[in-house]
Amino acid sequence: MPAILNYVLHLATAIALVLAFFVVYTRVTPYDEVLLIRQGNCAAAVSLGGTLLGFSVTIASALMHTDDYYEFCGWAALAMLIQVLVFVVATRLLRMSKDQIEHNNLGFGTLLGAISLSIGLVNAGSIS
Repeated sequence: MPAILNYVLHLATAIALVLAFFVVYTRVTPYDEVLLIRQGNCAAAVSLGGTLLGFSVTIASALMHTDDYYEFCGWAALAMLIQVLVFVVATRLLRMSKDQIEHNNLGFGTLLGAISLSIGLVNAGSIS
């Protein structure tokens, strides 16, 4: 396959995976991030932003460290699962995440975003 087509295929797949992750993640959370962000809720924005960055770092690592397209897709699917599971575990351990995010507790949103970004970095490093 010509290099430009390979690039377009990987880029399109990576973007689709980030969008799919966004949809899955926002359906798993007990609050509506998009609505909260539209209402000016910074806690929801920071939490979601950290999560998207964490997942994107893992996707970038998978792109850099896999030669096979299907292997890349497999690592991406596993990364998505890990990110969602970490959110579920973290919010169960921290309790009250729904109330904290909905009440725009920026400290709590930052903590959730940092947890997601940290796990994304660990995920990314594990692929290399």
